[in-house]
Amino acid sequence: MPEFSHLDENGNVKMVDISVKPATMRTARASGYISMRPETLLLLKENDLPKGNVLVTAKIAGIQAAKRTFDLVPLCHQLNLAWIDIEFTLEADRIAIAATVKTKEATGVEMEALTAVTVAALTIYDMCKAVDKTMEIGGIGLEKKTGGKSGVSTVYRPRTAILVVSDSIAAGRSVDRSGQVLKEGFEQAGCPVEASGIVVDEPADIAAVVEEWVREEFELVITCGGTGLGPRDVTVETLLPKFTRRLPGVEQALFQWGQGKIKTAMLSRLAAGTVGSSVVICLPGSVGAAKDALEVLVPVLFHAFEMMQGEGHG
Repeated sequence: MPEFSHLDENGNVKMVDISVKPATMRTARASGYISMRPETLLLLKENDLPKGNVLVTAKIAGIQAAKRTFDLVPLCHQLNLAWIDIEFTLEADRIAIAATVKTKEATGVEMEALTAVTVAALTIYDMCKAVDKTMEIGGIGLEKKTGGKSGVSTVYRPRTAILVVSDSIAAGRSVDRSGQVLKEGFEQAGCPVEASGIVVDEPADIAAVVEEWVREEFELVITCGGTGLGPRDVTVETLLPKFTRRLPGVEQALFQWGQGKIKTAMLSRLAAGTVGSSVVICLPGSVGAAKDALEVLVPVLFHAFEMMQGEGHG
């Protein structure tokens, strides 16, 4: 059975919690049409309809509707829209309508774009109905959306390995949850985790596994744990000297997202860089940090591997 994001486990309506998602640039383009008699189109072109300038009014109505989508669609989030544009193309027996909406938010704007097209078409209908009873609205659909999980068009998925660094988990005193969260998250993004392991907080053990995975040409190696301030937190100290190149943008994105949610994230010493041809990212060991990393890294990080293979920035 498919899962519906607007229903809870009991079948009750719920709003999706987007507080755990980072704000990114997102766009959506929707289109549709309203058909009418050629004579009506001629009146519209010549601005001879009794209610005035139809397309100017329809554009304003569509823009206003996009801004108020959260009022019209009950479970839609209120977004700060950065830009809205509506285009009309007059054809032989219809007007094609296209709306583009942009925002920098934690969720997409496809509903806003669809609403803009719909209300623009309804406004045209309202302003022309006195002279044309044959009009029909149709073809309304989403043409394109970018940003969020659809923001990277790449289909490439790196060979991935995950290493949990924890004395207690290695000894069987605790259960690994963070490593499982990461594994499930990457696999849901179409990136199978081909290797995983658990080691104690010892430099030799950490280095041995990571070096072996680098030799085996795993392209993405994630470590989980050992980034705090305790005397046994040695993951960063162990792997940082092996980095051939730092990835400060990845580190900053992870830091900023974590600190925006919990102040103690500033105490973490996460790190990201390359070791040979492998990207190595050292994450904190908490479940929250693992979930944050998935929100920040997937799928944008996958684009790095195309860049490393010389395919450019896309």
